[in-house]
Amino acid sequence: MRAFYIILGCIAVVLGTIGIFVPGLPTTPFVLLASWCFYRSSPRLQAWLLQSFLGKYIREYRDKGGLPLRKRIYIILLMATMVAISTIFFIKTLPIRIIVWVAGVIGCVVVGFVVPKANR
Repeated sequence: MRAFYIILGCIAVVLGTIGIFVPGLPTTPFVLLASWCFYRSSPRLQAWLLQSFLGKYIREYRDKGGLPLRKRIYIILLMATMVAISTIFFIKTLPIRIIVWVAGVIGCVVVGFVVPKANR
């Protein structure tokens, strides 16, 4: 199981990093998944993740117990804006447009309803 958690954690880190740049792909859920996987499998990888540029997402989530409403709204608006700009101006093929729209909707739903709200 240790190897499975390490592989899953590495995949989640890659997806979380891509989510910083790709509209509709959320970063925080993947980074939290990676943190959980590394916690279960490798204290060294867990420490590395907390010290990396992605560590701020984990620390903020851990300290506040979730995402604050203001940040949640900001993330959803930013994802929706980037999806709209990408599909209107840059993506010309319909199947790719549909995939980006679906990914954007899923990302917004995850941030809006799945990621816990901050306690404070």
